[in-house]
Amino acid sequence: ATTMVGSFATTLAGVTPASRAASHVSRASRRRVYNPSARVIGATAVAPLPKRSGGGNVCATGHTGVSLRTRGVLLRGDTAQTTNRRVTVIPFSTAAGASGSAFNEDEEDVQSVDASAPANSIAGAVWKFVRPHTIRGTILGTTAIVTKCLLNNPELFSIALFPKALLGLVALLCGNGYIVGINQIYDVDIDKVNKPFLPIAAGELSVPLAWTACAVFVSLGATIVTLNFGTLITKLYLFGLFLGTVYSVPPFRLKQNAFAAFAIIATVRGFLLNFGVHHATTAALGLPFQWSPPILFITSFVTLFAVVISITKDLADIEGDKKFNIDTFATKLGVKGVSYLGSGLLLVNYVAAVTLAILVKGWFNRPLMIGAHCLFAAFLIAKTKALETEGFTKNAVQRYYQNIWYLFYSEYLILPFI
Repeated sequence: ATTMVGSFATTLAGVTPASRAASHVSRASRRRVYNPSARVIGATAVAPLPKRSGGGNVCATGHTGVSLRTRGVLLRGDTAQTTNRRVTVIPFSTAAGASGSAFNEDEEDVQSVDASAPANSIAGAVWKFVRPHTIRGTILGTTAIVTKCLLNNPELFSIALFPKALLGLVALLCGNGYIVGINQIYDVDIDKVNKPFLPIAAGELSVPLAWTACAVFVSLGATIVTLNFGTLITKLYLFGLFLGTVYSVPPFRLKQNAFAAFAIIATVRGFLLNFGVHHATTAALGLPFQWSPPILFITSFVTLFAVVISITKDLADIEGDKKFNIDTFATKLGVKGVSYLGSGLLLVNYVAAVTLAILVKGWFNRPLMIGAHCLFAAFLIAKTKALETEGFTKNAVQRYYQNIWYLFYSEYLILPFI
């Protein structure tokens, strides 16, 4: 293996500056190119690079779905003439673009909604373990609902409420950390295929330490809620923990069923979070519980939005999910089908929001409700079109999923003012 890597670096040196040769070997080790007659380096099939009679080099990939870019000139086909500049393999997602069923390659520098940089400490590994993008969603959702309740009842605001509100947020973050953490413990083999940067799969966090973190999260969260928020909220909180457990843990492992998986995520992220926070806030303010139009709207809206998140989160995970028999909408409908389904459901959400604002007077801040959701819908359409234009490659899918979360955050940002 050492000889082959050295040979490959030497060959690369003929078409790249010497200082870049090592980085090319590193990048190539993360890229798959199909060529049954090529020499294999790790996960990379590398064809020989014979000298051209005219003094240049020929890079043969043996696969017509690969392009080579040299000094701004893009050449397509099985071979490409190079100059003394670097050669970059530009992968095509033929399978994903044509049938929408799978990805045809691993792309370099794939973007992710997760924190994917290597962790330099236990604290950094734990931060990755709790999936920061979900933490941001929980913080934004909780803060927006509490702020909306206080804006509706400004005379009831008191700084004495802050400690209890902070305890409630800590409990929710603990529940969030437990649910995503327990999933990583039981998904470690799948994550080594789909998300190798996650801390357990990457070897940055040991399984015993991950179990310890989950035990701390669940015990601390349950204790806070039980001592501070009454019987109903405690039951709802424990129910959410139960759903998060049966989602991941054998013998239940309901994530293996596409319909059960999206129902659980929609229930926890949609109904339980929004209803629970609103109920706890009104109780802390000494008010009887009642649905206000904005809270009823956001609960319904986010429940459907959580369905979209639950089906689009698997878009980049098809390879591992198929390997381990995880039944998702992405494995059933393919990348293209699920992308269009997710965007379609969100457009229904946005059209319903605009229609509701037009038809019902006095419930909402009409200019903001209509204007914001029209902008969100236009953004969604543009990003879906970009995904299509880029051929549903893995990078494009990751960017699309990131944008789904940006829209999710944006909905909570406008909630206090609608």
